[in-house]
Amino acid sequence: MSAVLAWLSTLVTIAVLMAYETVLMVAQRRRPERMARSAHAALREDWFIAVSQNPGSEILAVQTLRNSLMSATMTASTAMLGLIGTVTLAAPSLHASLDEAAMLPSLTPKLVLELLLLALLFASLVCSAMAVRYYNHVGFISGMPVESALRKRWNQAGIAYVRRAGLLYSWGLRHLILVAPILACLLHPFAGPVAATVVVLVLVRFDKVAASGSPNSTAYLGTRSS
Repeated sequence: MSAVLAWLSTLVTIAVLMAYETVLMVAQRRRPERMARSAHAALREDWFIAVSQNPGSEILAVQTLRNSLMSATMTASTAMLGLIGTVTLAAPSLHASLDEAAMLPSLTPKLVLELLLLALLFASLVCSAMAVRYYNHVGFISGMPVESALRKRWNQAGIAYVRRAGLLYSWGLRHLILVAPILACLLHPFAGPVAATVVVLVLVRFDKVAASGSPNSTAYLGTRSS
C-alpha cells in the first residue's frame, strides 16, 4: 500500500471524528436542552437539589454516588491499562524513528496514529480520575445531615461538583470510544474511515435526548451549557 493512500486514510479518519465533534460543539451551544451532555448535567444537579431537600435521603445519595464513583474508577483503570499497553507497543517504533532520523522523527501515518492513541487514552485517564475526585467530594457533602447548617453551607459546592464529575466522566468515556477508529486505522488504514463513520453514527443517537428535563432545567441549560 502506498504512503499516499495510508496518509489519506489516516487524515480522513481524523477528519471525520473532528468534524463530528465540531458539529456537536456548535449544537451544544445552540440547543443545549436537546443534547445529552447538557441535559444530563442538569439532571445531576436537579438530583442533588432534590436529595438535599428531603431529610433521610443521605444514605440513598451516598449509595448513588458510590455507583457513579465505581463506574468512573473502572473507566480510569481501563484507560490506564490501555495507555500502558500502547506505550509498551509503540515505544520501540518511536525509538526506531528517532534513531533513523538522527533524533528527528520522521512523520508517518503510523506515528501520527500512535501519538493520537496515546493522547486519547491519557485524556480519558485524566478526565476519569478527576471525575473520581469530584464524586468523592460530593459523597462527603451528601453524607451530611440535610438539615444541618454545614450541609446548607456546602450545597452550592455540591451542585457544582456533581456537575463537573458527570461532565468529566462523560469526556473520559467519550475518549475511550474514539480510540476504536484509531485502532482500526492502525490495523488497516482503509478500516479507519469506516470505523470512524460507524462510531459517529452511533454517537449521533447517544448525544441527543428525546425530551429535556424539567422546565427549570431547560432554562438553566440555556445559561450554563457545556
